[in-house]
Amino acid sequence: MIMPRGQQQLLMPASPLFIWGSLVLAMSLNMLINMGWVGRAVWVPDILALVLVFWVIHQPLRIGVGVAFVLGLAMDVHQSSLLGQHALAYTTLSFLAIGIHRRLLWFSVPSQAAQVLPFFFAAHVLSLVVRLMTGGDFPGWWMVLAPLLEALLWPVVSVLLLMPQRRAPNPDANRPL
Repeated sequence: MIMPRGQQQLLMPASPLFIWGSLVLAMSLNMLINMGWVGRAVWVPDILALVLVFWVIHQPLRIGVGVAFVLGLAMDVHQSSLLGQHALAYTTLSFLAIGIHRRLLWFSVPSQAAQVLPFFFAAHVLSLVVRLMTGGDFPGWWMVLAPLLEALLWPVVSVLLLMPQRRAPNPDANRPL
């Protein structure tokens, strides 16, 4: 049976193991990107922030501000940046995402990307302000590309992370929903 237009597909509950596995994979990918592939380029999107915002929006009771703080501290330690710089950015990002998570899920995925774009900008600006207040150098205007790339990656991350939750649209005796 084809789903009627305007109705969303029913999703299975997200597995906690899958949620945590995707966060660990995103953090590992962030670390790999920062260590070897492009170095510490400021235009590179923050994959961990992207996956974290996704799970905060889709599973706010499981992933929240506390998880964002711990992951931010881990990224601070890895990048040997000011302790709390990423933690502050990630917790702010999570707080903003929790504030709109109910409303955001009513929109299409491209519209969601447009709505989380200002949050990514705010997180990068907050991180930049903390960096500049502690005597760091301005990294350059290329850093504007990072939130744009994160918003462009939002549909890809949404499709990939919602894949295991999709139910079959054809009900039968073995799948009644």
